[in-house]
Amino acid sequence: MIEDVKEYLLNLQKDICSQFEKEDGKATFIEDNWKRQNQNNSSGISKIMTNGKVFEKAGVNFSLITGDNLPTSATNLRLNLKGYSFSALGISLVVHPNNPYVPISHANIRFFIAKKNNENPIWWFGGGYDLTPCYGFDEDCKHWHNTAKNACQDFGDDVYPKYKKWCDDYFYLKHRNEQRGIGGLFFDDLNESGYNNCFSFVKNVGNSYLKAYLPIVQKRKNILFGENEKQFQLYRRGRYVEFNLIYDRGTLFGLQTNGRTESILMSLPPLVKFEYMRKIYNNEEQKLYDHYLKPRDWTCTT
Repeated sequence: MIEDVKEYLLNLQKDICSQFEKEDGKATFIEDNWKRQNQNNSSGISKIMTNGKVFEKAGVNFSLITGDNLPTSATNLRLNLKGYSFSALGISLVVHPNNPYVPISHANIRFFIAKKNNENPIWWFGGGYDLTPCYGFDEDCKHWHNTAKNACQDFGDDVYPKYKKWCDDYFYLKHRNEQRGIGGLFFDDLNESGYNNCFSFVKNVGNSYLKAYLPIVQKRKNILFGENEKQFQLYRRGRYVEFNLIYDRGTLFGLQTNGRTESILMSLPPLVKFEYMRKIYNNEEQKLYDHYLKPRDWTCTT
């Protein structure tokens, strides 16, 4: 199982980086192969692009971690797995674009195997993707969610609504009573219906990410913007930082397993602004809060 998933994830990482480099046209990814031997053996390939024409920062990371005890971030929904040894591998990516009209995007796919003594191992998948705009467009939201829905369609009519709602519930800043973005897909603890079916679903999701995101990038990357738009982008990036440092299970898992900090925190933007009691300056900013940061069915055609 691990070798199958690893091969797929490394190929997906390579494809995504290649497409991002082509889209950017200026910057390229630096590749950092790393290995750590401590209480948890871990290794990975971190690929980072900075100061591009389109992408201010993009990170696409692969990691493989083993340990003697699953951390609390992995067992809080599976209390019966406390004390289990584990292997975890995954790919995680975050894109922070230059243009404020191009949304931040995030995606990840992960696979766990947990084992205790001579018991049969327990495995599961998790992952998904979500979109965080500063300035929203209905057609972009519809494209994003329809692509996600199509990726789920072969696996049942109930799959997209279930994982769309899970995404809305997960990417939510409780302390601000505010969604992080317009959502997408989120799933975890996926193991019912067998390994082959679950792996096929995960590959559908992973393969649909570029189809969901790149058309939006291509449509918005050349929109003219000024200092006001850039300042709003920097301010909104603060919400991304807040979520990742307070709530994100992947960040917590990495830190709790004594992971590689540089790779774990690559999701943070290169520049961000925290402003005390910031006021809304125009209708486009207000519309983000009133219209786009509200969970809704974006797959409707009307």
